[in-house]
Amino acid sequence: MNGHEGEEAQVSTGTTADAADAAAIPELVIISGMSGAGRSTAAKCLEDLGWFVVDNLPPALIPTMVDLGARSQGNVARIAVVVDVRGRGFFDSLRQSLADLAAKNVKRRVIFLEASDDALVRRFESVRRPHPLQGPGRIVDGIAAERDLLRELRGDADLVIDTSSLNVHELRAKMDAQFAGDEEPELRATVMSFGYKYGLPVDADLVVDCRFLPNPHWVPELRPFTGLNEEVSGYVFNQPGAKEFLDRYTELLQLIAAGYRREGKRYVTVAVGCTGGKHRSVAMSEKLAARLAAEGVETVVVHRDMGRE
Repeated sequence: MNGHEGEEAQVSTGTTADAADAAAIPELVIISGMSGAGRSTAAKCLEDLGWFVVDNLPPALIPTMVDLGARSQGNVARIAVVVDVRGRGFFDSLRQSLADLAAKNVKRRVIFLEASDDALVRRFESVRRPHPLQGPGRIVDGIAAERDLLRELRGDADLVIDTSSLNVHELRAKMDAQFAGDEEPELRATVMSFGYKYGLPVDADLVVDCRFLPNPHWVPELRPFTGLNEEVSGYVFNQPGAKEFLDRYTELLQLIAAGYRREGKRYVTVAVGCTGGKHRSVAMSEKLAARLAAEGVETVVVHRDMGRE
């Protein structure tokens, strides 16, 4: 073997080793969000799905945790880390840790658990525990301080889940829907119908308004039914502009979905609203979800307010 052949062999061996190291880097999920919003439940769900879960790890140690997983010879392939305000000063180092992970090409996702002030206050009062940031003040003071501290992280999150109206089982079902698959899809979409009179969904990425269509509520024979009923759906889509709206908004979502894929965003929640969340938004959500599924987007349909009236 001459000198040049030796050099080529060394280069080839290094490339193989680099590829092996890249393959060994664990998948990472960072779970954060409001205290009382369900972080522990989300973490437990991932643990049940086979993830290695670490609770309240100082953010500065996340890259170290990933390095340890990479040395486990594949035994720790998926790591979930719960990061929250209990870390106090450590929380400030999270942004640097995320930058370090990006430099190492670590596949990571940030899941943010959200809930309304009223829901959080009720939960803290029910367990008779203070909010970790309230100090000598009230629970609402702690919630306000925490929202301010987490605002930037929430904006950067890959998935925001609003647990205000969810029980433990419903939250677990949402987590299962996102993480239970054997293979990670390119994009997952949640299409959520809602009623404007009950408020906007706080975890929506995109919001669309169906109130420009005539309301089946004012048709006596349709009023008792929902948008899942064929007659109600037929009534909605026989209205001027309904089918054209579905076609054009589907095209817009295809454009947005392509951009999300390029940017590495894996989750999107599309909220479709009408007055009460019973007729028009339900019918439109079902059709829209079917269109997205036909385009290869893994889609879940949620009817937030159907049945509330």
